[in-house]
Amino acid sequence: MERFGLAPEATGAIERLLELLERDDSAPTTVRERAEALDVHVADSLSGLELPAVRDARRIADVGAGAGFPGLVLAAALPAAYVSLVESVGRKCAWLERAVSAMGLTNADVVNARAEAWPAGLGAHDLVTARALASLNVLVEYAAPLLAAGGALVAWKGRRDPAEEADGAAAADALGMVGRDAVQVQPFADARERHLYLYLKVGPTP
Repeated sequence: MERFGLAPEATGAIERLLELLERDDSAPTTVRERAEALDVHVADSLSGLELPAVRDARRIADVGAGAGFPGLVLAAALPAAYVSLVESVGRKCAWLERAVSAMGLTNADVVNARAEAWPAGLGAHDLVTARALASLNVLVEYAAPLLAAGGALVAWKGRRDPAEEADGAAAADALGMVGRDAVQVQPFADARERHLYLYLKVGPTP
């Protein structure tokens, strides 16, 4: 975590999350051992800070939040931001509530809803994040209604897929968004190929 220059409060919150992962076997992830989780979950989440759209965000929706990555980690790293962890599965929401409490986060909440069925979130965010959730075109469809004008979707993905990128571009064009080139990141030393896809909301969503 050192290379990301986190404040001591952020590092402490993330350490408490790692401790909870190890002792709580209800966590909705198979990666729970500290050293592996630090790379696979935490460093991967923090790689988003390489993008100004993530670093500068103030109202974030992490859709399909699951075990809480990147949302929980971004809430710790960005104390000036407010993060809504949007998750439709009740048992995952229960885990997220425990994690928010254990980390001592005051800038995060858990929303038990599907991203496409959350009226309170419409047009309310300058950043939507998604990791290991769906194809790019589906993520664009989830994100566009939640974003304010000028907001961004950042999607964590692996190897580039031209067909998926084309579908994402078509969805973006139909929904008032535009895609930017994927940014390759190296979250940790032996990480598999990783890209962050950035889409900007440039017009109204039909």
